[in-house]
Amino acid sequence: MNMDDERLERAILDLPLEEPPEGLRASILLATAYRPAPAFSFVDLAALGSLGAVAVWLVVLLIVGGGSLFVETLAAIGGAFSRIFSNVNILAWLGAGGATALWLTLLSGSPLATTAHRSQQRSSR
Repeated sequence: MNMDDERLERAILDLPLEEPPEGLRASILLATAYRPAPAFSFVDLAALGSLGAVAVWLVVLLIVGGGSLFVETLAAIGGAFSRIFSNVNILAWLGAGGATALWLTLLSGSPLATTAHRSQQRSSR
């Protein structure tokens, strides 16, 4: 079969086409462009799942009878934190870092309330 492009295009255009179903365009737009945002982001779901897993673990631990071990573990963690934060050098470094952050924030010329909106100010240029 030897057809040139014009005859082929005319043959394609002459094909009988069915009409699309009623509401097809609206359903496509609802599924794509107008689709509502999800209620939770991936980070929210991961955090909720992790908290749920820890809660289930604690319940199982207490049911099995590991309550005393759990209390001892919390006491060990509390003791470690008290030893860490009773060190004068660590407290001095934490204070110096906090003071530096506060000083830089106050001297940057913008109040704390507007620092979160810097990206919006740049995009409006």
